[in-house]
Amino acid sequence: MYKRVRLRDTVEVPPEHLADVTPGRIKRLLQDKLEGRMDEDVGSVVSVVEVHDIGEGAVLPNEPGVYYEAEFDALTFDPQMQEVVDGEIVEVVNFGAFVGIGPVDGLLHVSQISDEYLAYDEDNQQLASRDSNDTLTVGDAVRARIVTKSIDERNPRDSKIGLTAKQVGLGKHGWLEAKRQERKSEATTGE
Repeated sequence: MYKRVRLRDTVEVPPEHLADVTPGRIKRLLQDKLEGRMDEDVGSVVSVVEVHDIGEGAVLPNEPGVYYEAEFDALTFDPQMQEVVDGEIVEVVNFGAFVGIGPVDGLLHVSQISDEYLAYDEDNQQLASRDSNDTLTVGDAVRARIVTKSIDERNPRDSKIGLTAKQVGLGKHGWLEAKRQERKSEATTGE
């Protein structure tokens, strides 16, 4: 889930920029420091949006810069347990597919995609069903539910998010549309 949150943090202004301690300069320094960082309380900082207040600078012994506390708004992404998300397949491997959901990827394990057996087709980088000829490949849009999450604040790329698409209304968008059309057809023919 994306949220706009009000945060406070301290940022170092290097000596060469001390004449330019403006909201714009502080915003750029905060962006360099925080964007892409994962925090357990607010999630992943996607962007520093606006600086509201810059405190008095503090000089620390043996440090060349001046440290300023700033209050600012940031756009964050914080995936919630049981949240339904739309994403795109970014990689297919023999044990499942990685789905890009915001700034992180979630794993859609092969056992959580379908009740049908899906075989890994390495040549075409896809998972394919032998029964229905359904395939899942890089670039496909999917809808899934977050069922597990383990956030690594030190290295956000090592965070683990587990997904499922086995519930009604979840799965590859093309499959969902085909099911809707099938139900619509059955309703109009009375079957």
